[in-house]
Amino acid sequence: MPVLFFLLWIIFNGRITLEIVLFGVGVSAACYLFIVKVMDYKPETDRRILRNFPVGFLYILNLIVEIVKASVSVMAIALSRRAKTDPVVVEFDSEFQDDFRNVLLANSITLTPGTITVSQEGSHFVIHALCREYAEGLTESSFVRLLRKLN
Repeated sequence: MPVLFFLLWIIFNGRITLEIVLFGVGVSAACYLFIVKVMDYKPETDRRILRNFPVGFLYILNLIVEIVKASVSVMAIALSRRAKTDPVVVEFDSEFQDDFRNVLLANSITLTPGTITVSQEGSHFVIHALCREYAEGLTESSFVRLLRKLN
C-alpha cells in the first residue's frame, strides 16, 4: 500500500525531482500510518493482496475473454431472425462462505452478457439467463475455478 501511495504521488506530480521523491516518501508513510491507526487497516492485507495478485490477474483476463465470447453469442442471437431464446431463471448455492468471493462471482455473472444476477444472499444466487445453455454449468464455471484458488 505505501508503494501504491508513492506511485500515485509521483504520477500526480507529473515529474520526478529529489524534493518530490523525498516529500512523497514522507507523505506516503504518513498516509499509510493513518489508515493503519485510524481506519483499522491491517498490514496482513498487503501480503494477502500480493499473494493473490497472479490469480486476480488471471481472473480479470478470464472475465474479459468470457465477456467477449458472450457478447459475440448474444450479438448472434440479436442479429438472427430465426434465433429462439429460452429465458430461464436458475437458483444455486455457491461453495464459498466469504462475502468477497460471492460478490465477485455475482458481479462477474452480471458483467457477462446474456446473464444477470437477480439476487444474491450469502451463498445463494438467483440468475436470469437469456438462453438455457448460458445457465448451465454456473457452479463449475471458469470463474468458480479461479475463485477457489484465492486465499
